Amino acid sequence: MRRTKEDAEKTRQAILQAAELLFLEKGVAHTSLETIARHVGVTRGAVYWHFQNKAHLFHEMLNQVRLPPEHMAALLGGEDSCASLLALRNLCIDTVEDLARDEQKRRIFTILLYRCEFTEELREAEERHNAFINQFIDLSEKLFIQAQARNHLEPGHSPKLAARALHALLLGLFCDWLRDPNLFDPLRDTRPLIDGFFRGVMRDWCAPD
Repeated sequence: MRRTKEDAEKTRQAILQAAELLFLEKGVAHTSLETIARHVGVTRGAVYWHFQNKAHLFHEMLNQVRLPPEHMAALLGGEDSCASLLALRNLCIDTVEDLARDEQKRRIFTILLYRCEFTEELREAEERHNAFINQFIDLSEKLFIQAQARNHLEPGHSPKLAARALHALLLGLFCDWLRDPNLFDPLRDTRPLIDGFFRGVMRDWCAPD
């Protein structure tokens, strides 16, 4: 039984790896589960044994490089608003810097941003992806609300707009660097870019060295 579970997990990982390579090469819409199965050397039924449909497979591929929602909530949900905002800042920096460090993350986010059309077939994956984004924005907004209550948010900035601006900054950095890696160096430039945002919306923001 143990060997069977190990073999099943190896097959599952092989399917995910094949999907990643084929999605990157052909685009998600132009890659069928049958094509993925042939690439791995298994039947289409074997693919369906591990994944309900292409949307489920796509979602599981994304989950390999995304912070689990419950982990993100725990990381950013502390009682100390200053510490939580610092955790948010560090999360943003790590997320962008990892593009330069992690080839798999780079491939998968290239697929998400440049090789994927959210067709009806991927409706479920699109809804889950949007839910993940909304959770990040909602958690960020709650932290900025706490900061505003303590008079740490600069006048003229609302928690709602601060949270959305932060997400827009992250998305822009992802899209720009994946489109043209010569635009900036994630390992050198991400910290000043993120800290510049927090200095703009927070009073007396002092980022660690």
